[in-house]
Amino acid sequence: MDEQTAKTVAVFDRPFKLPGFDETLPAGEYDIETELASPPDHKDPEAWKASVMVHLHPRLSHPGLTRSLSVSLADLDHARAKDKLSGKDLSQVFIEEMLADPMVQMVMKADGVSEAHLRHLYSGSRMAQTDMDDADAETENATAQAASRDASDIHDAENEGMPCRPRTSSFSV
Repeated sequence: MDEQTAKTVAVFDRPFKLPGFDETLPAGEYDIETELASPPDHKDPEAWKASVMVHLHPRLSHPGLTRSLSVSLADLDHARAKDKLSGKDLSQVFIEEMLADPMVQMVMKADGVSEAHLRHLYSGSRMAQTDMDDADAETENATAQAASRDASDIHDAENEGMPCRPRTSSFSV
């Protein structure tokens, strides 16, 4: 393999489209070649951008014809991300990956932010205000319950190992 080029395979589970190409490409495996560095004869190495060459499947009408398409890495990544989550937009891919992160879940819990609220923030559509109020009320209720549990746990931990007070009886003489 050439040091200037990396070869990989991209797998698409569903038919997909790439910007600037009017054909819907079928699902399957596609050989990908990515230039890792600017060609030695390139005049302006700083302005060079990596090109990605996608080797397309031959058409049924021309089975022996090999075709390839040069696309930007961002366009290929966008198509792969869309395919990964059943055709959802890239923003949906982002929100799903973000919500799957345990650290994000911990911060959301600490800040009292619900999953519904985050989905609303990242969606392009407007959720009805009553739905948002219900989601916020549910989050506040869960946060209050967690705070009560936490206070009890802290109290128990603070008093752990402490001697019990001796019972004293008061006698009046």
